[in-house]
Amino acid sequence: MDPLTQGAVGAALPLATRRGKPAAVAAGCGFLAGLAPDLDILLHDPDDTLLFLEFHRQFTHALIFIPVGSAIIAGALFGLARRWLALGFFEIWLFCTLGYTTHGILDAATSFGTLLLWPFSDMRFAFNIVSVIDPLFTMPVAGLVLASILRKDHRWARGALGWAALYLALGTLQHHAALSMANALAEDRGHVPTRLVAKPTFGNILLWRTIYETADRFHVDAVRPGPWARSFTGTQVDKLDLKRDFPWLKPGSQQARDILRFRRFSQNFNAKAPDGSNRVIDVRYGFLPTEISALWSIKLDREAGPQVHAVYETDRSNARAQLPRLFDMVFGSLPD
Repeated sequence: MDPLTQGAVGAALPLATRRGKPAAVAAGCGFLAGLAPDLDILLHDPDDTLLFLEFHRQFTHALIFIPVGSAIIAGALFGLARRWLALGFFEIWLFCTLGYTTHGILDAATSFGTLLLWPFSDMRFAFNIVSVIDPLFTMPVAGLVLASILRKDHRWARGALGWAALYLALGTLQHHAALSMANALAEDRGHVPTRLVAKPTFGNILLWRTIYETADRFHVDAVRPGPWARSFTGTQVDKLDLKRDFPWLKPGSQQARDILRFRRFSQNFNAKAPDGSNRVIDVRYGFLPTEISALWSIKLDREAGPQVHAVYETDRSNARAQLPRLFDMVFGSLPD
């Protein structure tokens, strides 16, 4: 999730266990440790832009790395601010461990995918119950953590954790309802999905993007579960077929290997870009849940040499223009 959320939840857990003077120290250690796993974004190679995808939410987010990662942060804090912290290394490490632990678990609640069991498994855990940015999740948590520090009362931090747990529980209920609505859409069309996923849209758990797979196509729709349930018919796209879509691509080339890497990351939810460009898109994500306008893709070059990498690209150029339509889908036709 976003840095503020990760830091706030990371601060809440150690803060909820402390009273009195060390509370601010516990919160600070937890906040910094809650941010630390995302330092993996510094791992990149200008010649291999896919390296970022492979390492983001990988070893730094793994459960087995928690003691190591938290020890690194604790060691840095102990070395740089020992006098100000006025605590021993073990206690600082404990606070950092609590904060660090929250990061990977919270990321797994989103839809991007987190390698919690690295190096024993390359499975990306994605529970799809909360958006990577959700103000209704973040702001109460951050506010309650701040209140806990200012009032020197750990009960506010426990309230922050309680709100986080409640919100994730609501997201779980909404997720199951969205899957049921998507199944109903498929049945109405006479389709039997081979795979079906539902993901919360940007900043909320009211509106969901659903993607289901049939023999040769992906079908993308939006659903809004709850008391004012509604479905929004989307679009569809042919599944990626390398021989049909890129007949010029040499099987042993670096670009062909990069497609395999991208397909592993995107769980084979891939298609050729609908605009006809030489891009392989990740169908799972789009700012508007009814459209196939991928937030990220890899671009191929027909003239590239056999050792040249495909280029990873992101596209959020239309997000601001599409925001009113997204709000209308989230809140439209609701009673006053």
